[in-house]
Amino acid sequence: MPVYEYLCEQCGVRFERVQSFSAAPLTDCPTCGGRVHRVIQPVGVIFKGSGFYVTDNRGKSSTMPGGKRSDRDADKDGKGASAEAVKSSSSGGSEAD
Repeated sequence: MPVYEYLCEQCGVRFERVQSFSAAPLTDCPTCGGRVHRVIQPVGVIFKGSGFYVTDNRGKSSTMPGGKRSDRDADKDGKGASAEAVKSSSSGGSEAD
């Protein structure tokens, strides 16, 4: 069951109560009998699994400034300088355009 925090509008006392989700909010202060309202609290979030960290699901192109990849990363894909050299040597070393 969740813990709700209340604030008295008359005396300013803050207190907590454990209540079910379906329970009606409290209206009376236990100290002075004044009117109270719930205080919105931040919730604790726990990220589990993959995809929540900087190292997860990040492409190689996003690690370098401007989206450029290093030659070593490009060689892993077969699209680096050595692949370009093979392509130009097979085409006769000249451009057709």
